[in-house]
Amino acid sequence: MRDSTNIEFTPATKRIAILHASWHTEIVLNCVEGFTKELVSRGYDASLIDIIPVPGGYEIPLQAKLLAKSGQYSAIAGTALVVDGGIYRHDFVASTICNALMQVQLETEVPVLTAVLTPHNFHEHDEHKNYFSRHFIKKGIELANACDQTIRLTEKAKQMR
Repeated sequence: MRDSTNIEFTPATKRIAILHASWHTEIVLNCVEGFTKELVSRGYDASLIDIIPVPGGYEIPLQAKLLAKSGQYSAIAGTALVVDGGIYRHDFVASTICNALMQVQLETEVPVLTAVLTPHNFHEHDEHKNYFSRHFIKKGIELANACDQTIRLTEKAKQMR
């Protein structure tokens, strides 16, 4: 067995994609901002972090799979705010997205992470918009942390094959 402590890791060479839903963009882009800033602070190159808008959260898994299959990405992240619009079961939509993203990473062996959030109560007023805007910055930072750690673990495991 090889000594895994000698594996060199250079974050500045890793290409990452973050897909974001275009619904509630003023909130969701806070996740993208927190994600990008945190990765850059960890040594990743901002020019290798691709920010890709998609129509809604439901469209994230297919695009994630296409990107993962391209072989160009060390990781792919997705973010969306899926709210109860009174017409459909928002929790079902968010669950479907998360399950599909898990399937993508298992099939492609490319880390696929998610910050698809489904609040129990969201209303289009300033208090909720401000709260969730701040919350999405925090979630972006957490997503970047998970992304960095998962890329490192995945590369180490693949090198030990």
